[in-house]
Amino acid sequence: MSLRFHEIAESRHRILNPFTDDKLDLLGELCQPPPGTRHLDLACGKGELLGRWAATYGSHGTGVDISEVFIAAARTRAAELNVTDTLTFVTADAATYAKQAEPRSYDIVSCIGATWIGGGLSGTLDLMRPLLRPNGLILVGEVFWNSTPPPEAITALGLDDHTCLSLAQTAATMDEAGFDLLDMVLASPDSWDRYTASQWWTLSDWLRDNPHDPDAPAVHDALRQWRTSHLEYGRQYLGWGVFILRPAIPLPTP
Repeated sequence: MSLRFHEIAESRHRILNPFTDDKLDLLGELCQPPPGTRHLDLACGKGELLGRWAATYGSHGTGVDISEVFIAAARTRAAELNVTDTLTFVTADAATYAKQAEPRSYDIVSCIGATWIGGGLSGTLDLMRPLLRPNGLILVGEVFWNSTPPPEAITALGLDDHTCLSLAQTAATMDEAGFDLLDMVLASPDSWDRYTASQWWTLSDWLRDNPHDPDAPAVHDALRQWRTSHLEYGRQYLGWGVFILRPAIPLPTP
């Protein structure tokens, strides 16, 4: 689906993934970034994570997103939280930015629900690792299967080209990539509903207000498809979470 569709569907969201406010706050409580922590958030959306952590913990952050609409919202939110002096937001392709950034520059590198920037989980971890300072943390948001789905669920949820694994297999992928999984905060069916179902109202209102927009037919069809796929398959089969990682230290050879 086009970037514009996501900008419309998530226009009323602050958190652009299946997290509620309490889950996002819990993630901060687990990480406890010290004041002055340098944080890079790739595909940052509207910058809610960076903004809250800067306001609560005194961290400094850079957010990168390809959407000018989301970056504008992130800057507005930073102003609301009075943290514009400690946050920078950049409109750019997140993968390109990561490849050009100075290595070992950040205490935290995050990519919350956009592992497509690296062609999947393993590739995204490869993008993030060089940017991390010693003993720094990686935060990565990723989907996983709660149980083995039928083929039609994979197609309906638009995951044909996404390597979606079980929760245990997702953890194994992180281990194989050289990271220790320290903790995780997982979405629940209710937080999935709040993220997905609230978009239905937003899209319905947009269609009422913009019936002659050239994209209106595609938005109408996407709304019906998203609603059906969530109710029929998403709530049962699809999980999502943010995983807190740290580069593993190789054990000494006997």
